[in-house]
Amino acid sequence: MPVVNLYNMNGEKIGDIELSDSVFGAEINADLMHRVVVNQLANRRQGTQSTKTRGEVRGGGRKPWRQKGTGRARHGSIRSPIWTKGGIALGPKPRSYRYTLPKKVKRAALKSALSSKVAENEILVLDALNFDEIKTKQMVKVLNNLKVDSTALIVLPEKDEKVEKSARNIPGIKTALVNTINVYDILKHDKFIITKDAVSKVEEVYA
Repeated sequence: MPVVNLYNMNGEKIGDIELSDSVFGAEINADLMHRVVVNQLANRRQGTQSTKTRGEVRGGGRKPWRQKGTGRARHGSIRSPIWTKGGIALGPKPRSYRYTLPKKVKRAALKSALSSKVAENEILVLDALNFDEIKTKQMVKVLNNLKVDSTALIVLPEKDEKVEKSARNIPGIKTALVNTINVYDILKHDKFIITKDAVSKVEEVYA
């Protein structure tokens, strides 16, 4: 069972906390994590790119010149793909890139990502994280106390507007709730900051 340090908002170690083996001590499967990240990025694509075919560009109703006798190659339309300003042959059209993965794969990948943060000592557990007012300076102070000088994902047990708004203007810092964490965000950020209450919820939901 993984044991990590428990910190307060001043960055002081106030004890240890045991993490669930099934969630934070699972086998790290790089292939599963890669598959889920690719799936997430594919599902985010808008798929609105579009080009016009020769039937959609303007003009080209008349044959540009007669078939024979000019010495030039025969052509039937100035909107052929080989002409400048002609249609695009086999160009992209609006489509959906969305596809689904089995729930078991997603869950296993999430456990794998969480376990990788524990294995690489990139997880920071706080006893609590709450502010009296919305203040970016307070969040910056907490991050400095925790010696976080890179990107970080802050996971909260429930919606807290004061914490979320205090963090949203800091580059590289993102907040998330227990039910919104995903493999891409976990792996994208260098540090994984989570409160003690959020740890309990994660273990309850994903065990």
